[in-house]
Amino acid sequence: VTHEMGFAREVADRVLFIDEGIIMEEGTPEEVFGNPKSPRLKDFLSKVI
Repeated sequence: VTHEMGFAREVADRVLFIDEGIIMEEGTPEEVFGNPKSPRLKDFLSKVI
């Protein structure tokens, strides 16, 4: 578990985006960070990356 997106991008094989205890997105770092589908994830990534 991490909130460090750069770290997750470099070391993880799979990434989950969990919002209020529900898995909203799952995939490789390239899939999740490169093409986020959830508006909440898009907003989050715009602030941290």
